[in-house]
Amino acid sequence: MPQSFARVYVHLIFSTKNRERTIKPEWAPRLNEYLVGILRQRKCELLAAGGVEDHIHLLISMSREIAISDLVRDAKSISSHWIHTTIPGSRAFAWQQGYSVFSVSQSGLEDVKSYIANQEEHHAKRSFQEELLAFLKKHGVEYDERYMWD
Repeated sequence: MPQSFARVYVHLIFSTKNRERTIKPEWAPRLNEYLVGILRQRKCELLAAGGVEDHIHLLISMSREIAISDLVRDAKSISSHWIHTTIPGSRAFAWQQGYSVFSVSQSGLEDVKSYIANQEEHHAKRSFQEELLAFLKKHGVEYDERYMWD
């Protein structure tokens, strides 16, 4: 086949360092807009973004030209730099070292978009740690909780 085609959707989740509540509602929409640009430069599309003060969820249509790990590295480092230089009083902001990413089928996109849009409602009932453990179990990901939280 002379051409390459891909349609790969992922649900990416990562936290602030030590799950500190440092993503403030007054600037979170600007962060999401900035992430759109980072992803666009890497030929990816941000379909949904949301979260609460200690973590973020991104629904992404991946480019076939970039590895997930490279995209995550770039999104976290570039957005962190933007936060440090743009948001007053945020020089100590940091993302956690790791991340979680899950595949999403075409038929599941609307459910994931809805889930991301309703983060405040979800987190009135459960913590980030509880949410992430539920995702790992749902997707059959093995983990050792001793090494999960920085």
